[in-house]
Amino acid sequence: MRLFSFCFFSLISLHTYAQDAERIGEVSTEFKLVGPNHKIIIEAFEDPKITGVTCYLSRPKTGGISGGLGLAEDRAYASISCTKVGPVKINQEFSPGEIVFDVKTSLIFKEQRVVRFLDKIHNTLIYLTYSTRVVDGSYKSAISVVPIDPSVSSPDIK
Repeated sequence: MRLFSFCFFSLISLHTYAQDAERIGEVSTEFKLVGPNHKIIIEAFEDPKITGVTCYLSRPKTGGISGGLGLAEDRAYASISCTKVGPVKINQEFSPGEIVFDVKTSLIFKEQRVVRFLDKIHNTLIYLTYSTRVVDGSYKSAISVVPIDPSVSSPDIK
């Protein structure tokens, strides 16, 4: 029962994060005779607790019959680039490693996640993307760094 509850609420939270992303574009990487082609998709999302930052995530999307039915497991490769799109302001407190964006990359047990850190010494935000799995995560990761204007006052971070 506990595992079911964990999976159910995890899926709900994944859906919440993923619906905030905007699909920017895609390119086909491999033709599939039946079902959609394999693709790399680009999504944009804004940090919900930071004003003035937009992140762009590129990640593979598996095609074919299983991909078209939503049963395929996408590969654990992703790239991220976050940029200032206005004055950067931290609006709410957050914990190091807090999830900013999350999207399912398999039917149930795998997701691509983006988390956020604050480097107070260098006055920067760091965004890390990585792939998770219930049993075995992935070492494949990417980071992006966004400078914060030192004159901007922000709430204390945990």
